[in-house]
Amino acid sequence: MEFDMLIRKRFSVRSFTNQKVDRNTLLELLEAARMAPSAANFQPWHFIVITEPDYLAEIQQAYPRAWFKEAPVCIVVCSDHLLSWKRKPDGKDYADVDLAIAIDHLMLKATDLGLGTCWVCNFDVAIARKKLQLPDHIEPLAMIPLGYTESQAPVKVRKPLSEIVHWEKFSSE
Repeated sequence: MEFDMLIRKRFSVRSFTNQKVDRNTLLELLEAARMAPSAANFQPWHFIVITEPDYLAEIQQAYPRAWFKEAPVCIVVCSDHLLSWKRKPDGKDYADVDLAIAIDHLMLKATDLGLGTCWVCNFDVAIARKKLQLPDHIEPLAMIPLGYTESQAPVKVRKPLSEIVHWEKFSSE
């Protein structure tokens, strides 16, 4: 798909069909995420792919919404804070930035393959951590439910460039 069309077609899907997503398709998505750039190329990410109904029911307890339970796949994207690059002057941990780029790659590839996704970050981290048996240095950052959908992309409402672009220095004018 042509890139400009792809970024306009991607949207947050909250309605999935019951059609299964095959493993090769999932591997294509994960390969797209793996190819994302990261600070110092440290790649501080882990992708936990959940497809089995019993495991899906477990992780869905962390975000108990009806639409979320429709998705035949959930990918939990986790940060490894022992691996992430930290900026020296202020210690800023770039794991969130790195994972955001990887998630975007994954979601755009999903759109390209005819799948719907939604970035879920408002979930119960303690439940997710327990269900996934995560060690302390691994943080569940986002859950990405995905699957086929019959929903159509809505018209995107975005601020005009004149409100968000600044030339040479920040200006509030």
